[in-house]
Amino acid sequence: MHQAAQALSLLPPSSPSLSVEPDLDHEAAAIDPRAHGSDGTFLPIHAARGLGSSPLRRSILLGLVVAAHLGGAALLARLADERPLPAELIPIQVALIEAPAAVEPAPAPPPEPVVEPPRPPEPEPPPVVRPPEPAPPPPPKPVVKKPTPKPVVKKPAPVTESPTALSAAEEAAPPPAPAPPAAAAAATAAPATVTAARFDAAYLNNPRPGYPALSRRLREEGQVTLRVLVSPDGQPAQVELRTSSGSDRLDRAAREAVARWRFVPARRGDTAIESWVLVPIVFKLQGN
Repeated sequence: MHQAAQALSLLPPSSPSLSVEPDLDHEAAAIDPRAHGSDGTFLPIHAARGLGSSPLRRSILLGLVVAAHLGGAALLARLADERPLPAELIPIQVALIEAPAAVEPAPAPPPEPVVEPPRPPEPEPPPVVRPPEPAPPPPPKPVVKKPTPKPVVKKPAPVTESPTALSAAEEAAPPPAPAPPAAAAAATAAPATVTAARFDAAYLNNPRPGYPALSRRLREEGQVTLRVLVSPDGQPAQVELRTSSGSDRLDRAAREAVARWRFVPARRGDTAIESWVLVPIVFKLQGN
């Protein structure tokens, strides 16, 4: 009903609801000849009511006007209902919560000062009684050292067909420096004799180096000198090339053969020691 009332308030001034009475007067005047005066002038309806206007006719006309107004109001209300409603806004409530203040830890109590106990007084050192100085010992007698024997160098003997091992200068490893003995022991002890290592003993049965076939075809000859470290048990611990023959094949053949040899170790007195020895190997073809 509220929307219908709003629709009626929106009607223009020329709406039929504002001119009901004039229309009824004109219609009554057109239907009822009594609505005119004797001189032909128009009389209003309230003046012509007594001229025989029908109440039923007036009620029908009034009902039609009211029905037209109600129909227009209903149409306007339907049009108003079809308008899109604005979206409903959902209120959102935001609450700001303050973060709890950081609780600062209570400061640690200062450490209690450590009171060191008083140190006892240091006892006085007893008086030092120096013993009487001993008499100086007599000076030791000078030790006469025997000269070290020089290595004997043997000349290699040339071979006609197959190479052979020749005796070489033998190098004995220098003996380690002994601990300083007492003066009396140094005067009486004599130095031990050192013998050099050997490789030419007959009972060793050392094989001769093989002559490489390619070196034989190329007529390669020469002498290889190897430096061998002989262990106390007579094994070649290390084989080094001292002098090359000029051919890698001859040098390699000599080293491979000597690495399989057996040696007589060097000795200091009755004790076998480690020492170096030179081993010359001569490669010479027959007819040269």
